[in-house]
Amino acid sequence: MANNGVNKGRRRFLVGATTVVGAVGAVGVAIPFVSAWQPSARARAAGAPVQADVSKLAPGQRMTVEWRGRPVWIINRTPEMIERTESFAADRLADPDSQASLQPAYSAGQMRSIRPEIGVLIGICTHLGCSPVYRPEPDATGVGVDDWPGGFFCPCHGSRFDLAGRVFSNVPAPTNLEVPPYRFEGDNIIVVGEDEETA
Repeated sequence: MANNGVNKGRRRFLVGATTVVGAVGAVGVAIPFVSAWQPSARARAAGAPVQADVSKLAPGQRMTVEWRGRPVWIINRTPEMIERTESFAADRLADPDSQASLQPAYSAGQMRSIRPEIGVLIGICTHLGCSPVYRPEPDATGVGVDDWPGGFFCPCHGSRFDLAGRVFSNVPAPTNLEVPPYRFEGDNIIVVGEDEETA
């Protein structure tokens, strides 16, 4: 269709095609910028918070996530595990009230956690940095004591911790397992590396 020598149909087609090409180009330019706003793998390793979904973590089980290059254990403690840990004789522990150990103030108490059933611990022995093994069953053999309440045993040098990460007395590890900063986001999401107050 031509009007005074101007082909309006062709003009509309060219305007439409130019608009589409321009929009695609704008999206192509924007994607790298938006991606740059996300924390890189290096930033995550340097300390960006990590999320863990505990909805499928069965009672008694442990899962591991990585934060700042270190393993973080998340344990779903059963009521029986909590009872055993809370009734454990304090005189068998080096720091039962976590006075000398690293943990946020909101994780005070015997279970050293926000919720008694969910424990969050850095999975590195406070002696020389080995990773203890998870031995939740009571009276397990090979952990160096007879009345084992369940917990973590470091096979490198024989340090032992209960299910709250509290260190036994007279073992090489000087302090309890570290509790990292963390918070709950809803019922099942744990954000490790971020306090409730700073979220």
